[in-house]
Amino acid sequence: MTMPLNPRITGWKERRVWVIGASTGIGRATAVALLQRGARVAVSARNAQALQQIDGALPLPLDVTDARALRAAMQSLQRDWGGLDLLLYCAGTYRPMRATEFDLASALQHDDVNYRGALHALDAALPLFNAQRAGHIALVSSVAGFGGLPQALAYGPTKAALINLAETLYLDLRPLGIGVHVINPGFVETPLTAQNTFAMPALITPEQAAAAILAGLEAGRFDIHFPRRFTLWLKLLQLLPRGLYFRIVSRFTGL
Repeated sequence: MTMPLNPRITGWKERRVWVIGASTGIGRATAVALLQRGARVAVSARNAQALQQIDGALPLPLDVTDARALRAAMQSLQRDWGGLDLLLYCAGTYRPMRATEFDLASALQHDDVNYRGALHALDAALPLFNAQRAGHIALVSSVAGFGGLPQALAYGPTKAALINLAETLYLDLRPLGIGVHVINPGFVETPLTAQNTFAMPALITPEQAAAAILAGLEAGRFDIHFPRRFTLWLKLLQLLPRGLYFRIVSRFTGL
């Protein structure tokens, strides 16, 4: 059995958790699961009404493209809670895109939300984590970040950037006792994936995704990927020569 790369989380009762991107999908399901386990949960997203409907959570509505709003929310949490045990960045946007229909505005929006939004969250939270010399940072990326995939021209590169960001954060923060995790889901039934017109293998519910995320955090895993019956095959594809990788992906996606 391999040793965990991060400190294990042995229980959630009274843990202070900030879930960014909690209005729908994986973020919302994870926030609810944390509340059920006794955690203190703050939730952020642009949709204030959706946040208000998460019973027991502290709503902090904001737009992740607004760095000042994230800093203000962090200051509020530090004032009210005295610290933070887990920052979970789930905010994301997705629009299928191919090079034959390239849309610069949409591509830049993906970058603003999926990647730069995470940087804004880190800007707000890292001073606290560095001072605490404790806590966990988890970034929700995607298997689309493992390698190039059809229709992921705008989405995939931002998720690849998050994986690299998490790896670099780990190297810097692990010596300080701060856990860093990158979460790479396969296909999850959300409003974003509902845009897909192709069959999505190993499709799971947001609640199943939330359970996998919490199990990975509890085990201290760095790379939390699921469902493994699907994600392990994608990881194996990355070991192949590029020419073979491109042929296999093209054949099985039909795109």
